[in-house]
Amino acid sequence: MHIRATAEELAAVKARFDLLTAGVPDPPADSDQAPALPGAGGLPGQWVNASEQSGTDAGVVLYVHGGGFAHTEPRAERLLGYHLSKATGRPVFAVDYRLAPVHPYPAALHDVLAAHDDLLARGAAEVVLFGESAGGTLVLSALLELKAEGKPLPRAVAVSPVTDLTLSSRSLKANDGQDLINRAVLERVCAQYLAGARPDQAPQSPLHGDLAGLPDLLLVAGSREVLADDARRFAGAAKDAGTHAVLDVYEGMPHVFHLAMLTGTPLTTTTTFLRRLADFTNERSA
Repeated sequence: MHIRATAEELAAVKARFDLLTAGVPDPPADSDQAPALPGAGGLPGQWVNASEQSGTDAGVVLYVHGGGFAHTEPRAERLLGYHLSKATGRPVFAVDYRLAPVHPYPAALHDVLAAHDDLLARGAAEVVLFGESAGGTLVLSALLELKAEGKPLPRAVAVSPVTDLTLSSRSLKANDGQDLINRAVLERVCAQYLAGARPDQAPQSPLHGDLAGLPDLLLVAGSREVLADDARRFAGAAKDAGTHAVLDVYEGMPHVFHLAMLTGTPLTTTTTFLRRLADFTNERSA
């Protein structure tokens, strides 16, 4: 599905990204509720619940933040968690996974897997994985690991993920200069994360794995981002392997464009993004 944005929206997205450097507001007061579960897997993280659920009977969203495998912004993650919870009607747990370079691959992946397993062990009816950028990569890597372990597979959403850590996608060159990041940034990010692990092997490089038998997937990308083809290639390979994968490409949008919702009234584009997320998350929950 291709979602088009107006020129005014494109300008507004840029302005909102500029504001991100000045910080983000606190989440609204109705996000102060907490579900009945403690922190997942003994790992640090944040619970955000802007839904009407006092517990986890309707399931949980496990949010895996971006940041190049090396950075975290807890305040921004809490606010995004609020929007995710509001849209999906579920509590959100944002896992504070270990970061490179101090903790390279596979530390972050192990933390995501531990959080997923612990949420289920503590009684969550369902866990839906949501990740952006590096977090989207970790989400897809986690699916491959869960599959290899013979465990139930959660539905998953990956926004602007790096799916091929060999950095071979054509959009890396075609969209250079149009995005918020570039190939040089990604080369540093991937090298720091991998710390010697091979970029052409799964699960660390999800596109190189066996994508048959994966759960329903929603892949999201902006058409102007250098990683646009990473999402396209993964969605295509998953479909070829018999997996139900939906690809939403937002025309004219850059890397992790959805973060524009953090700095003010959501745009039509981000409102559409949240509606699509809600539809995907809840389509089999009724």
